[in-house]
Amino acid sequence: MRLPNRIPLLYLISGVLIFVGVVPLYFYGTQVVAINRERLKINEQLLQNTVTKSLSDDVEHRQVTLQSSLGNLAAAVLVTSGGNLTEDHVNTPELRALVERFTSSSDILDYATLLNDEGKGVSAGRIAPDAFVQRELYHAFVAAREGRVYNGQALTVGSGKDQRTTMLVSMPVFSNDHFLGMIGVVVDLQYLISSLKTASQGGLEMFVVDHEGRLVAGADSHYATGQEMTTNQLVRTFVNQGPHARLVATTEFAMMRGKRIVDMLGTFSPVPSLQWAVIAQKTQADAYQSVFEMQRQARLFALLATLLSVAFGIFAARQLATPLQTLTQSSRAIARGDFSQRVQVKSRTEIGELADTFNSMTSELERFVLDLRRAAEQNRTLFLSSIQMLAGAVDEKDPYTRGHSDRVTRYSVLIAKELELPEEEVEKIRISAQLHDVGKIGIEDRILKKPGALTPDEYEIMKTHTTKGAAILRPVEMLKEMIPGIELHHESLDGRGYPHGLKGEEIPLTPRIIMVADCFDAMTTNRPYQAAMDPEYVVRIINSLVNTKFDPRVVAALTAIFERGDFRLRRAAAVTPEVQTVAAGKSV
Repeated sequence: MRLPNRIPLLYLISGVLIFVGVVPLYFYGTQVVAINRERLKINEQLLQNTVTKSLSDDVEHRQVTLQSSLGNLAAAVLVTSGGNLTEDHVNTPELRALVERFTSSSDILDYATLLNDEGKGVSAGRIAPDAFVQRELYHAFVAAREGRVYNGQALTVGSGKDQRTTMLVSMPVFSNDHFLGMIGVVVDLQYLISSLKTASQGGLEMFVVDHEGRLVAGADSHYATGQEMTTNQLVRTFVNQGPHARLVATTEFAMMRGKRIVDMLGTFSPVPSLQWAVIAQKTQADAYQSVFEMQRQARLFALLATLLSVAFGIFAARQLATPLQTLTQSSRAIARGDFSQRVQVKSRTEIGELADTFNSMTSELERFVLDLRRAAEQNRTLFLSSIQMLAGAVDEKDPYTRGHSDRVTRYSVLIAKELELPEEEVEKIRISAQLHDVGKIGIEDRILKKPGALTPDEYEIMKTHTTKGAAILRPVEMLKEMIPGIELHHESLDGRGYPHGLKGEEIPLTPRIIMVADCFDAMTTNRPYQAAMDPEYVVRIINSLVNTKFDPRVVAALTAIFERGDFRLRRAAAVTPEVQTVAAGKSV
């Protein structure tokens, strides 16, 4: 069987497409991983939610139970004392025994006291109140007089092995709306610390804060009781919700650990009766460890699949890549303007035929581009020559400014390059400067060639050469971008120029450059109304008009160019300031 001269490229592409069928499988696997990842994240968040909610419910239950027990004790005190807690009755053995039994009835009560309305009474317990507890007792007594239950701040009492975290809880004692006294107890929060330590597993950090963001208790010794914790975003969120926060919140956030920022996952669960919140937080690296492990395994599998795919793909791709690479290199050479490249590809596929066609096309392109380049250069030369002829015609019409357009063009280009403008802008400025006085074609010879000073009416007519020049160029599409330099080169930064009286930034950069170059040439060449001034003197004059008439950047560029000697001017005799004034007023 005779083989065809060309093997259809479709056969090769079809084989590659069959292999590429693995891509849908990859996307399917990606979606499965994403779904499982979200589920694992939700499970971790639910775990934190459950742990904090369980602990906050336990604290809430204990607090409610304690408040109930204090209520029962208050009722017992009223019965035992007969509603009389004066100094003689408050110290009775019966009331003392009642307080002692209440203290010993729970292992979380370190101290209990019964005070009458004068702050005197009986107490019992395992600790002696220090200055901090005494201060809390005072606040509790003030709250009791106002009929309020008091839940105090967490305090650290004792030292060494006997150190413990406690809080004061109190309840007022009333009889027929008459304040009799107060019952106060010091609650040992060791149960809370133990619960926090038990829950702190697998990198989970547990602690409790009050409604002002101060630490109540923590699972480790990194934090001290009463420490300000509002630098933690989770704590700050709880505090911002106010003392009546009820909702459990789980969120991702970032926090500083030493000198680095660590991504965290955290949850807070409020304890309404105490206006506390149980906080659980864990680094996302620990929280989502199973997620990261799943992603690692998925990436490993994907890598193995990719390597296998590459092994098969190299063979198939090589059949296409080698000739296509040759074609690509030749195409890049042509794009760079090198039409001498020819493709040497031997292939029985359509690529071989493409290579032959490519070589034929390259030869034709080479001839065509050479013709275009010659035509473009001729057009550009003709275009620039036409502009120079037009500018020369203007200069020839005014015998006093012969060569003025060429000089202004040279000065303007030097200034533009000193300002480091792009080459495209420099070319626009070159053409604008060459044609800046083209409007003088429309000025009557009796005014243009007048050897003396112009009358005000003649001066007004002479000023129209800017708008006349713009009108002449406006129909020419290629010269529309040059119109501002022609129409506005006699404007002034202070708004006293013409034809529109523009100010400051209203004047584009091109006319700002041309107006400086124009003024420099006008003052350094002989005119009917002035003798040529010394260039150094002219530069000083121009610098004196910075910010009023001329742009400071343009003047600085002109000054730098002049000081380097790039203008190559013949020196003229120095002139007086009176001549300066005449020149500045007559330059058109």
